[in-house]
Amino acid sequence: MNDTQFDIIVVGGGLVGASLALALAESRQRVALVEAHEPEFSHLDEGWDARLYAISPVNRRFLERLDAWPGEERLGTIEEMDVAGDAGGRIRFAASDAGAQALAWIAENRWLLASIWQRLAESQVERICGALPTALMTTPSRAELTLADGRVLGTRLLVGADGANSWVRAQAGLAARIDAYGHSGVVANFECERPHGNIARQWFTGDSILAWLPMAGNRVSMVWSTSDPEALLALSAEELALKVAAAGGNELGRFETITPAAAFPLRMIRLEATVAERVVLLGDAAHTVHPLAGQGVNLGFQDAAALADLLRNAVDPGDWMLLRRHARSRLEAVRTMQLTCDGLFRLFNGKGVPGLSWLRNTGLTMTGRIAPIKRQLARHAIGF
Repeated sequence: MNDTQFDIIVVGGGLVGASLALALAESRQRVALVEAHEPEFSHLDEGWDARLYAISPVNRRFLERLDAWPGEERLGTIEEMDVAGDAGGRIRFAASDAGAQALAWIAENRWLLASIWQRLAESQVERICGALPTALMTTPSRAELTLADGRVLGTRLLVGADGANSWVRAQAGLAARIDAYGHSGVVANFECERPHGNIARQWFTGDSILAWLPMAGNRVSMVWSTSDPEALLALSAEELALKVAAAGGNELGRFETITPAAAFPLRMIRLEATVAERVVLLGDAAHTVHPLAGQGVNLGFQDAAALADLLRNAVDPGDWMLLRRHARSRLEAVRTMQLTCDGLFRLFNGKGVPGLSWLRNTGLTMTGRIAPIKRQLARHAIGF
């Protein structure tokens, strides 16, 4: 067999691409995973990762089926959500409202990634690391990927899981509409004085959105969506801890910063098509959402799970009708989440409209008083 010929090549070894490759490891397909920089996990237990994700129960089950769910010692658990508006509105709902153990689990990017890559190392997936892709050519029957070191890899399907600035998307000519929110997400982790009680807390302040996510132990992760990230990034560790604790009403007492603040611009990316000739996009390469609901990586994992189910026994994994079928199957879930997050962001950041503040805060409170609606919110949060 020619060592450069594959049935499926996945470009991008992050959480979504690596999980897809692992999900296909025992399939009839010959799979390669191309990643420019091989992940390094030798200091996994040292410090904390500022990049954390709220993994829903349905995606925990997906990773457990792959034997890639990480150890619990560095995971946080969200059992309840407490959301406050900018003028007294409030809603609180719990996993127990939907008869579940948790709404989500908070996991560090590297903790999850290490678990998936450890399983990949034991699989039949060929990992090709250390060489950037430089060219992509497709024909009706195959795709051809050229790497910077001169290697040319042939495949019947090329999967782009290479993030929001996807190289594969650009090479495949899949146009993206990118709408900037004018906000950045500022992230940092803190030790807190009082127990967080496994409660995720979120405040809509009128011009920003602040969230505290419960980590393992007496720690929380902050995600602050703000139009002025520089003001937070300029603070010392002590000043940042004071400001973040005060912004949440000092509900958890004093804070101590354990990871420095970092910021990333918030954008919604929408594509008319996520498939092209012999190419399909997954995760942030195909779509992004505002992080206020913490659903970006969950959508990506479900992209991977759905595509793996479709391709596992496919005669031709790059068949155009098969790819179209996948795109249609994911469209409703992605568009619904994008519209919901976008609508909430604009509702709670809207200014200058008479009565809007009263409307959004009253609606938040009333929703929390209607048991069937609150139960449905909990069910949506856990992926039912």
